[in-house]
Amino acid sequence: MNDTNTTAAGKPVIVRTYSAGVHFGYLLERDGKEVRLASSRRLWRWYGAWTLSEIATSGLDTSKSKVAAPVEITLTEAIEIIDCTPEAVQSIEAAQWAA
Repeated sequence: MNDTNTTAAGKPVIVRTYSAGVHFGYLLERDGKEVRLASSRRLWRWYGAWTLSEIATSGLDTSKSKVAAPVEITLTEAIEIIDCTPEAVQSIEAAQWAA
């Protein structure tokens, strides 16, 4: 994969995919629809925001939302990539997952 389609590898993003759900993570590489994320956390269910754009700017309600444990992942059908604010990053990273 080439990082030619991104501006800064390692930036925090939310990625919506065609069939693998929604993921928060740090962009390592992007090549067309294929995206590789570090410390990726799948957002299973979220509260405190209506849209992914709102999550990317304001974060989510961590007491009700379901966010998976972090992993490195390659997503093959990315259809939306949204840059995250520091506030959103702090919120999502604070979310607990079941061990």
